[in-house]
Amino acid sequence: MQSSQYLNQLHTADKLSEEPWPEDATLYQPFEAEQILLPENASCLAVKAYLKMCNLPFGVRSCANAEHMSPGGRMTKLPFIRAGAFIFAEFEPIVNFVEQKDMAIGSWQDEDEKADMRTYVSLVENIFTMAELYVSFKNERVYKEVTAPRNGAVYPWPLNLMQNYSKRRNALRQLKVYQWHDLDIEHVIEKVAKCCETLEYKLKESPDTPFFFGDQPCELDAIAFGHLFSILTTRLPNMALAQTVQKFGHLVTFCRFIDEKYFQMSGLLLLK
Repeated sequence: MQSSQYLNQLHTADKLSEEPWPEDATLYQPFEAEQILLPENASCLAVKAYLKMCNLPFGVRSCANAEHMSPGGRMTKLPFIRAGAFIFAEFEPIVNFVEQKDMAIGSWQDEDEKADMRTYVSLVENIFTMAELYVSFKNERVYKEVTAPRNGAVYPWPLNLMQNYSKRRNALRQLKVYQWHDLDIEHVIEKVAKCCETLEYKLKESPDTPFFFGDQPCELDAIAFGHLFSILTTRLPNMALAQTVQKFGHLVTFCRFIDEKYFQMSGLLLLK
């Protein structure tokens, strides 16, 4: 079902390739202050960063039922963007849509460099999203003190309990599919650390440029920032993910740079 939805999104993007970028494009997400969870926040921030890097206008609309309004997706189902009469959900389909309109960053890359870059994008999305889901839903203290209260905040009792049960069940199923369900926290941190090492090594290849592939941004910069910044600035009872990322100074500096250039969010104060 998810594969069919994803292919339908790509087919829709083909039909829209010749139309101009809609001025009323709107990105939908949960409420940031009360509701959004770490994996969703990372995905939403990655898409926002990408659109800002492309210099494309968009509005943001927070909705309690944003997840249920989404046409679906491979990971978090969020965010989704309404472009005219069409809807695209999650990072990769939105990027594909922008690319087909010749408005994308990274057009300067040759095919080999694009293939290399997309390998990094896949690594970042898979490792960080699974780690964020793991900490949010497998760690009992984080789940009870943060995940469940936030996820159920917009629903009355007992609907909040039902929503939390369904959300956790789906998250644990997803972790099982990706073979993260039976990992302990040490193995999760090890995977995150190795991913950070890979990203930091890539940054060090071009020490005089601020982005991963030179002096211009590409989609890797957007998705890496979305996940790294969200992990670093989200306060949880278990801060193991943030503590791991903080060990990689080049990545923290990269987050500061992207934040200052495109966002200037207050969360920057937490990056010490």
